[in-house]
Amino acid sequence: MIVTGGGRGIGAAVVRQLAREHSVVLGYATDHDAARAVVAEVESAGGVARAVPGDVADEADVRELFEAAASLGDLRGVVCNAGITGNSPGRLDEQDVATVRRVLDVNVVGVFLCNREAVRRMSTRHGGGGGAIVNVSSTAAGRGSPGEWVHYAASKAAVESMTYGLAQEVAAEGVRVNAVSPGLVHTDLHAAAGMPDRPNERAPMIPMKRAGEPEEIAEGVTWLLSPAASFVTGAVLPISGGY
Repeated sequence: MIVTGGGRGIGAAVVRQLAREHSVVLGYATDHDAARAVVAEVESAGGVARAVPGDVADEADVRELFEAAASLGDLRGVVCNAGITGNSPGRLDEQDVATVRRVLDVNVVGVFLCNREAVRRMSTRHGGGGGAIVNVSSTAAGRGSPGEWVHYAASKAAVESMTYGLAQEVAAEGVRVNAVSPGLVHTDLHAAAGMPDRPNERAPMIPMKRAGEPEEIAEGVTWLLSPAASFVTGAVLPISGGY
């Protein structure tokens, strides 16, 4: 299995769960210590994990990530979790174009590159043995995130559209493509945007009155990758406490 953005937050939780049954290669951007800590945790529990640095928006880096996974055996699943919001929240007319381009590069082009490489390796059309892809979207895709990250929400809407279209393209080739759509989750994404208390502050608007935990999102990802979801493709699974 491959998990991008696997060093922290939702990605790290996914790595921990998948490593109970699979060898896992986790891609990460810059936080070497966090990635090494996840690998060490997996290995201490008897699992196999490898951390590979790189930028998911860089075609060469994505190829290196997939080549590293090939060294561990046949690829069976890919989780495209790497994503960014850009700079501090604000209205769309306050955003600079460089930030928006970077968000689209990571969140959309990065998912495209990883989905493409996954299909080239897993699809029966290319000689593969089948597998599953799970893209990580956000409930922001449906809400639009006005006043905060309209550009981020738009990038996640693109991920959902890509998921649905690709699922239909490869459904007869042994590859299932789905997405999870997390709501508000306790991760460091909020702190990175300068709002460390955002999950707790926004909790009252969630029907379940709390933010989610990364492990709860990982459960949905793991299910979509598993044989239990063998007849599920082209789906977007909200994991959001009802919001």
